[in-house]
Amino acid sequence: MTVLVTGGAGYIGSHAVKLLGQRGYRRVVYDNLIYGHREALLRGDFVEGDLHDTARLVQVLKEHQITDVMHFAAFAYVGESVQDPLKYYANNVAGTLSLLQAMRTVGVQHLIFSSTCAVYGIPQHPVLSEEHPLCPINPYGESKLFVERMLQASATAYGLRWISLRYFNAAGADPEGELGESHDPETHLIPLVLSVASGHRADIAIFGTDYDTADGTCIRDYIHVNDLADAHILALQALDTDKAQTAYNLGTGTGYSVRQVIDTAAHVTGHSIATREAPRRPGDPPYLVAAADKIRSALGWQPRYTDLSTIIATAWRWECQRRYG
Repeated sequence: MTVLVTGGAGYIGSHAVKLLGQRGYRRVVYDNLIYGHREALLRGDFVEGDLHDTARLVQVLKEHQITDVMHFAAFAYVGESVQDPLKYYANNVAGTLSLLQAMRTVGVQHLIFSSTCAVYGIPQHPVLSEEHPLCPINPYGESKLFVERMLQASATAYGLRWISLRYFNAAGADPEGELGESHDPETHLIPLVLSVASGHRADIAIFGTDYDTADGTCIRDYIHVNDLADAHILALQALDTDKAQTAYNLGTGTGYSVRQVIDTAAHVTGHSIATREAPRRPGDPPYLVAAADKIRSALGWQPRYTDLSTIIATAWRWECQRRYG
């Protein structure tokens, strides 16, 4: 089995590439390196290319005898998607269309798709199951939902076998310290908090302190990136079973507030973390927590890094290593 990993030089993709190798899969990374990092490609073959280059994708699928595809490549900044929606539809939707056309041309029928809880929009319940209405409120979420619908239609028309994995808040880093989170710009809470702890940022903004939560700040479900990668392997193994042709949530089922994350990071790092209060951001729900019973039951997935301190400790090790060596 040979797996093409689109976006394999990115944060989650690179962790999946490493785990694929540990599990005995041959893997080929396809990335345009706009947001990915060449130094994250520690193993496997690499092809620099763009999703819109359908002919190049066909060539890569044939030459490397690809049997399965893990599709991580996407633009993923919610705010940017609101400011420049066509950029997101062009990359996330049209880019995936090109990939699906190439796969159909070559006869590759297996795809794992990197989706998001943003497909749900504003939560109607504190804990979200896959049965929650799909009502994205930004172009990023809409682009991911449209791809899921393309997968459903391609399954009906062409026999595509697919599984979509809807992430909640990806966090943490490779426990061995080889890989971690490095976005530009960085928008995720934990790496921003840790950049304050390491002295590379003055403070962290808390957007909204008057939510209907215990401490007034938003609550999110943080899932370790290695647990995400492990779910992709399980999904890959399930593509030819009746567990495919569906979407699964990926989260721990436990929510932590912004203040809890900051306090935990201060404890883990041993550094005080300066904060400043800021107005709420439009569209930020008070709670966003996953019900992940479906994937636990169907695929036997069991997250290993469920403690917030452990998740932050892996991210802190990565932060210190990339800052100080």
